[in-house]
Amino acid sequence: MNLESRIPARRIDAAGRAHVDVRAILALALPLMANSAVQLVLSLTDVWFIGHISTDALAAVGSVHWLALVAVMILGGVGQAVQTVVAQAYGARRRAHASRAVWIALWGVLLVTPLFVATGLAGRAMVSLFGLPDHIQELAAAFWLPRLAGAPIGTAVWGILGFFNGIGRPRLTLLVTAAMAVANGILNQIFIFELGLGVAGSAYATNVAQAVGLVAALWIFLRPQYREHYVSHLTWRPRLRRIWAQAQLGFPMGLLSAADLLGISIFQVMQVRLGAVDGAATQVVMVLTAIAYMPGFGIALAGTTLVGQSIGAGDRAWARRLGNRVIALAACYMGGAGVLLALAGPWLLPVFTASHDGAAAGVVALGTQLLWFAAVYQFFDGLNMGSGFCLRGAGDATVPALLVILLSWFGFVPLAHMLSFAPGQGWVDVLPQFGYGALGGWAAVVIYIMLLGLMLWVRWRSHAWERLHIEA
Repeated sequence: MNLESRIPARRIDAAGRAHVDVRAILALALPLMANSAVQLVLSLTDVWFIGHISTDALAAVGSVHWLALVAVMILGGVGQAVQTVVAQAYGARRRAHASRAVWIALWGVLLVTPLFVATGLAGRAMVSLFGLPDHIQELAAAFWLPRLAGAPIGTAVWGILGFFNGIGRPRLTLLVTAAMAVANGILNQIFIFELGLGVAGSAYATNVAQAVGLVAALWIFLRPQYREHYVSHLTWRPRLRRIWAQAQLGFPMGLLSAADLLGISIFQVMQVRLGAVDGAATQVVMVLTAIAYMPGFGIALAGTTLVGQSIGAGDRAWARRLGNRVIALAACYMGGAGVLLALAGPWLLPVFTASHDGAAAGVVALGTQLLWFAAVYQFFDGLNMGSGFCLRGAGDATVPALLVILLSWFGFVPLAHMLSFAPGQGWVDVLPQFGYGALGGWAAVVIYIMLLGLMLWVRWRSHAWERLHIEA
């Protein structure tokens, strides 16, 4: 097979000039966007069910929702690297290496499962540090333990789906995710209301739904066509050296996402500390903005595959051209979607509150204002994700992770604290406190995302990633 046939999304015109084939990009991105939309439905389903327990339940889950994802990103880094390794191996036609990356991820997840369980058991002590009302703490802790204890299942699923994304078969990812979404909706009703498990039931429903996805993904991965072309049934043997190498690649990828999410999770806890209405409104708006975020995430994931496959095929200049196009698509989509979402806010927000709850009107009123803050930063969040995931396709995650840590932990978090709390209301008094409430906190989000998007875009444009090499 010649080199030209291995280059993704390339169209040659009659004069022999190479062009980026936008249709080929969309053919890969659209199923990933649809998959992200299904994941959005899954998240909205959880919020709908929890919101119909009570505003307090929604605020409590909101206070630890992002922290749970932080733990998953950090502990499950070995699975984060699968798509990058598979894409570069696929571009280089090293197919056994592609399937081996999946088994390495599964072995790695097994090794860190005790850490997931230990983190879940530490939940009650962790939540007590936030200074939340006792009943909110109880609800948050009830959700945290089963959510973290079952997180290895979801991490394993992500690793296998990274294989399908890396070889350019995102429709299989969509199929598995859709099965999980359907199962999750049914199980939420059963666990939360029929069995009376409350917020813990939502976590159990997620775990069982992810188990359904794991079985389905493994079944597809071991089907005859993948055994024939990728010898997926023969590459399962654990090799500690390879597990360690993939973990070294995946850890900064997970850390990048975790550093961002940790800042967001602390911000979310701040809003819950302001009051149940502020916390619940912030949680609903965060989930609603996923209407822009999740499809943008799908476009960005296509960038990981296309950049990785181009590098594996030996054409870094083409990887750069594809990355530029993907980043532009992600930013423009998310910017437009953010504005439309803010316009539709007054009709969307009441869906996620219980009409019998006296605080529902306050949640809707505040959420309507917060959606406009979210609309302002969506374009820059597209720059953030598009650049970050294209860099991931090149294996460039360490420097981006450090940039996120710097901006999030030492810029965004202190700024959000200063703008959200009045004097004596926050956790520390050494910082000036202006008391703008949730509106001030969301202003800090806007500043943070704008700076992050611009800095990651500059990192991509610097071409430093072109000098990197990973073992495919």
